[in-house]
Amino acid sequence: MKRNRFLLGAVSGLTVAANADSFFAKALAAPSLPGLPGNGDDRVLVVVNMQGGNDGLNTVVPYGMQQYYRYRPSLGVTPHDVLSLNAQVGLNPEMKSLKAMYDAGSVAIVQGAGYPKPDHSHFRSTEIWQTAEPDTYGSTGWLGRYLDSANLPSANLFNAVAIAQVLPEALLARKVDVPAIPALQGYGLASDKAAGQRTAFSSIIRDSRAPFQSPYLSAVAEIEDHAQRGSEELPKLIAGYKSEASYPATPIGRSLALAAQIIGSKTQTRVIYVQHGSFDTHAAQKTTQDRLLRELSDGIKAFYDDLAQHGNDKRTLTMTFSEFGRRVAENGSRGTDHGEAGPMFLVGGGVKGGLYGEHPSLDDLDNGDIKFTVDFRSVYATLVEKWFARPSQGIIAGTFPTMPLLA
Repeated sequence: MKRNRFLLGAVSGLTVAANADSFFAKALAAPSLPGLPGNGDDRVLVVVNMQGGNDGLNTVVPYGMQQYYRYRPSLGVTPHDVLSLNAQVGLNPEMKSLKAMYDAGSVAIVQGAGYPKPDHSHFRSTEIWQTAEPDTYGSTGWLGRYLDSANLPSANLFNAVAIAQVLPEALLARKVDVPAIPALQGYGLASDKAAGQRTAFSSIIRDSRAPFQSPYLSAVAEIEDHAQRGSEELPKLIAGYKSEASYPATPIGRSLALAAQIIGSKTQTRVIYVQHGSFDTHAAQKTTQDRLLRELSDGIKAFYDDLAQHGNDKRTLTMTFSEFGRRVAENGSRGTDHGEAGPMFLVGGGVKGGLYGEHPSLDDLDNGDIKFTVDFRSVYATLVEKWFARPSQGIIAGTFPTMPLLA
């Protein structure tokens, strides 16, 4: 078997992935890291992947830098339209909801997040952000390593949840299995949809009369069991949840509404992953990016309104990331091509609102790209140590200074 994880796919709603080590090599798993002072047991981290490479320069707009308008004669956001944060930078005008949250002190913006020797490939750069390992090809994700270290209850099927079609690499773990649920409706195994087949798959893989011996059958059986029980339990757990929040009727709005239900339904979930996009705006960027930023901004505002109604806003921290930014100069199709650094947003959860890090210079470029000013692994290390009260060593390779992002 060449791959180290199994994948079960089901029509209209369920993908469950698990690292093979979860079942075949538990004895070899690294011991849990020692705890740090403080109690983060009820805290939740929501990670929003702005997939496709979001253009950071038209998100946190450097309207006070004249070079910006020289590089972007048609795409540049005018100073009159920018939602000013200070004399140099402001938010895209479609992010009014997030700007109101920023003004209330509940949004922190990390400028210029990236990593050394950046890769412009969607696939490789996404892998780097999700594993936090730019110099090697990792087999686990940074959030997966956190889950492995946190001594979470093994009986809980929802220690983490990906609201996505496929389990993201960030949540690949050695000891903790994570369900991927694109939507609550239709969540379940494909075999369960047909009458008389509910137990068929389980019976076949547990049949002791099989004419061969394979260690993988037990792994598939455990995955199938987790998937089937999870599809039965989650609707029951969130059935009584009521919300008065006005979510936008968009994919990100629906995903965040489900995230709020999970958080508010005593599932003891620690990490929720949500995806939004695609931000791969090589042509006609303004229409697409403006819409996506508005949907993100309005969705996050509704999400925190919902959380606050149930007393969950302070224990829920949301972080956004994108695999790279875009090039500084617009292209001939009124779009932008793959670049390097970009902003990250942290919302709620007791963040110390404001701007962090320096906005990258537009005078000192890396072959047409802005240079990163904050290593994204410092943000990750901060969340692991300050939000989850775990040591970042063993979760984030290397040593990275934490940032004063959290109260």
